[in-house]
Amino acid sequence: MTDVQPLTSEALTSEPVLLPELGEPASADLQDRLAGWLSDFTSLQEHLELLARADGLSGTLDALLDSGAALLGARRGLVVTRGPGPARTLARPVGLGLDRSVLGALETLPAEHGPFADLLGRPAATGRLLISDLAADPSVGPRFRELAAQLGLGACYALPLATPREGALGAAVWFYDEPGSPDERREHLVRRYCEFAAPLLARQLESDRAVRATAALRRSLLPDHLPARPGLRTAARCVPAALERSAGSDWYDALALPDDTVALTVGSVLGGGPGAGPGAGAGAAAAMGRVRAALRAYAVLEGEDPVSVLGDLELLLKTTEPTRSATAVYANVDPAERRIALAGAANCPPVLLTQHGANFVETSLSAPLGMLSCWEAPGVELTAERGDVLVLYTEGLARRFGASLHAGQSALRRVAADAPRDVRLDPDRLCDHLLAEAGGEDPGEDDLVLLAARFE
Repeated sequence: MTDVQPLTSEALTSEPVLLPELGEPASADLQDRLAGWLSDFTSLQEHLELLARADGLSGTLDALLDSGAALLGARRGLVVTRGPGPARTLARPVGLGLDRSVLGALETLPAEHGPFADLLGRPAATGRLLISDLAADPSVGPRFRELAAQLGLGACYALPLATPREGALGAAVWFYDEPGSPDERREHLVRRYCEFAAPLLARQLESDRAVRATAALRRSLLPDHLPARPGLRTAARCVPAALERSAGSDWYDALALPDDTVALTVGSVLGGGPGAGPGAGAGAAAAMGRVRAALRAYAVLEGEDPVSVLGDLELLLKTTEPTRSATAVYANVDPAERRIALAGAANCPPVLLTQHGANFVETSLSAPLGMLSCWEAPGVELTAERGDVLVLYTEGLARRFGASLHAGQSALRRVAADAPRDVRLDPDRLCDHLLAEAGGEDPGEDDLVLLAARFE
């Protein structure tokens, strides 16, 4: 929970609170003022605590809109934020009581006549926009007036969201169903609320940009397409964990080799020395990129021997990434002969879907790469039939299927075996099916990687 700066009477009101001398009875008027001040103080503190407990940027924007509407006595609202840098591009607006089509229509309004007027361009948290009658105010553009009439908007009140350090972060507007304006007390409360909320919003925006940057880094380090080979169709999915939860970084890869075979691999990089653990995802993602690039080189040099490929990768980890370890499974696939040779290092066992069901391809139990003085594990060879599908995945997918890793792997195998026939004919649809059964694409506690290859 983010700490909320304690409120004081000076923060709540610009007027001094005059208390009676000791022993002097307070007048009824002063008692009413003190009671009102205490009520406002309590209400503002409660709303700020709700804002501090909000989860992520999306939750912060929702809480800001909800609390602002409660303080103003409004029913609907809209908030938009600005990006960093000279361009200061606007993000998609977030609405309260407004559906996606309405938000899209409001986005088309000219900036000088829209619900924020020039508030987005102001460098500090000063000023506000009040249009007490959207149907009659001459400053309202015809498009805004028309849209307000369609939506039943009678008035709007908008404030900038800004800090002295970051400048304008965005703006929020709340709509009334009837013409009118907030009284002085409500306006004073919502202005104070936005002043306290802006620094917290600034931190959430910064965190969100870091999450997006790390997600972009991860995407750039994974293949943008999978190779096409006669007799083999492939598909993959990757759902990274949220940045603040991530302690490692998973990969998948498929590489067409010079001898007409295909290298398939999934795995995860873990560790990182001091500071490792949740929140270390950015460093782990960069290490994953280095490991995956090395694995590609080893696959080209000796891809037909999975044990040698993983052995070379283990030596590289010890030499260049001594504080990290990795789990991995590597398969060399011959589409023409439907031959599979693979080896694994502490990775979940692959699943082979056949016309008779789904079975694990049991790789020998072994430690992760980089954990022992010398990694060693035997390889596995098998021959698939036409229509069989080889599914490689990381621990993140299995854990979504069960309370324990073993239970999750068993449940994943059952779900794959029970997949409809038309789904199993298409690796893309099979990946979507397994991902949907695992709970969708919302970020979890761990990265999730899935790679499916079907023999045609």
